[in-house]
Amino acid sequence: MIRIGILGYGNLGRGVECAVRQNDDMELTAVFTRRSPESVQILTKNTPVYSIQDILQHTQEIDVLIICGGSATDLPVQTPEYAKYFNVVDSFDTHASIPQHFENVDKAAKESGKIGMISVGWDPGMFSLNRVYANAILPDGKDYTFWGKGVSQGHSDAIRRVDGVIDARQYTIPVPASLEAVRNGSTPELSTREKHTRECYVVASEGADQSRIEKEIKEMPNYFADYDTTVHFISQEELDKHHSGIPHGGFVIRSGKTGWNGEHGHIIEYSLKLDSNPEFTASVLAAYARAAYRMNQEGMCGCKTVFDVAPAYLCRQSNEELRRQML
Repeated sequence: MIRIGILGYGNLGRGVECAVRQNDDMELTAVFTRRSPESVQILTKNTPVYSIQDILQHTQEIDVLIICGGSATDLPVQTPEYAKYFNVVDSFDTHASIPQHFENVDKAAKESGKIGMISVGWDPGMFSLNRVYANAILPDGKDYTFWGKGVSQGHSDAIRRVDGVIDARQYTIPVPASLEAVRNGSTPELSTREKHTRECYVVASEGADQSRIEKEIKEMPNYFADYDTTVHFISQEELDKHHSGIPHGGFVIRSGKTGWNGEHGHIIEYSLKLDSNPEFTASVLAAYARAAYRMNQEGMCGCKTVFDVAPAYLCRQSNEELRRQML
């Protein structure tokens, strides 16, 4: 039985709790929180909730700590710190910063003899794997990644920081014509604006200048300025009724050629359609927690990514069962 600890109990932490329950080779041993432990109501009976300050008192009770950081700035600090004491898994998703995060976690995990599994989820994660497989199979080709339609939690948070905004949801949506062109075997050069649009549903405070809010959103660098963005102002009731979920998904597509003269075209496509982004991400984290535990049991240590994990390490089945049932 793999003993799992959860650090953080927001949407992702709740998803991990559910995922652990669905895997009969895992048990939830402890939850650690920055909040008052008494205020956190988890669903798994008899599982203790501790303050994060007490985490190092429980190193012998946990085989893998799944770190569900509350923000993009949490994981670069938390993962290398706790890799000194636990096998850890995180979902760090700032693509450009992954190499530096890897170096920091690798140093800590090698010194402690633990596994630090980083950037686990669907992108980075499952999408990353499919990009690698497709590139290996079709070296003469071009990659495309489309996200959505789905709620971007980071972009929604950015809108909520605008003065006069009470609440907001932002949907990332692939441009249908661009997606269809790629699926048909064309290899267009697509700008950021040509790949995705952004649709925002905003609850403004009473008397707020909606024109100013819309302008600030559409001109926000790194979030909306490079996209065709639509802003809808709605009531809190409408937002709660129609936009309370966290769906997401997307497509990884590689268009490639084979043959002596590149005369034959091929399309590799991997897609996800998720009712709950955090619950799906949590399920991926649980599978890679199993891999981290098994790899460490075999004497491996250091930082790992999805590229370093053989599929057999992820599965509950034995290698014999996998060959008989899946191969």
